[in-house]
Amino acid sequence: MRLLVTGGRTGYLGRHVVAAATGHDVVAVGSADCDVRDRVAVEALLTAHRPDAVVHTAYVQSDWDVTATGTAHVAIAARAHGARLVLVSSDVVFSGADIHYDETARPDPITAYGAAKAAAETTALSVCDDVVVARTSLILGDGSSQHERLVHALAAGAEGALFDDEGRCPVHVGDLAAALVELATGTHQGVLHVAGADAVSRLELGRLIARRDGLEPDVLRGTSRASLPGPVDVRLDSSRAARLLTTRLRGAREFLAP
Repeated sequence: MRLLVTGGRTGYLGRHVVAAATGHDVVAVGSADCDVRDRVAVEALLTAHRPDAVVHTAYVQSDWDVTATGTAHVAIAARAHGARLVLVSSDVVFSGADIHYDETARPDPITAYGAAKAAAETTALSVCDDVVVARTSLILGDGSSQHERLVHALAAGAEGALFDDEGRCPVHVGDLAAALVELATGTHQGVLHVAGADAVSRLELGRLIARRDGLEPDVLRGTSRASLPGPVDVRLDSSRAARLLTTRLRGAREFLAP
């Protein structure tokens, strides 16, 4: 099977998806290869490579044109070429008002990035017949993620603190990448939550990272984000994915164990 992975050259998740797709013909695409904001360029990319499936990981958090409009271009091209689409989405499509969210929950974003992701989801689900929207949470685990680098900086004395009231369901980047390849080569359609099994705060997550890496966890300080914009506590229920997938989505307390 030929898989085209947007963000596959330089993106954190995309590179792991490429690595996980052993045994497949993989086309890794970066922004230098194709600007997803350019509809004609996206169409030309799929015409050139004729993928069986597209795993769309590319986004820019502060850029609506990349995250929302770019996804529309990818979805339209995927449908035109009969390619299956796996769109990576995010827990930020939810406000956090309900805390616990399964796949039946309606998106109610309260940030510009969340709105862009929600728009991307709506377009992909509307345009493509063969599509999976894979919502996930904080992605880490290989030692090089932004979350792990931040913890190392704070443990070394950098100014800052970690939110002790912001709940998420972090997922190991390797688990998520394997799950996305499984979805790309499978038959499941629609929305699926693909996050880790544990709900933890940013502070607990930081201390788990510190313990794993031999750092002093107690030097990490907590603070509240309740007064800041954006969702506070969003916990994705990934029990459906656990039943459907052979890939096991470990919780942070397991994959960050020393």
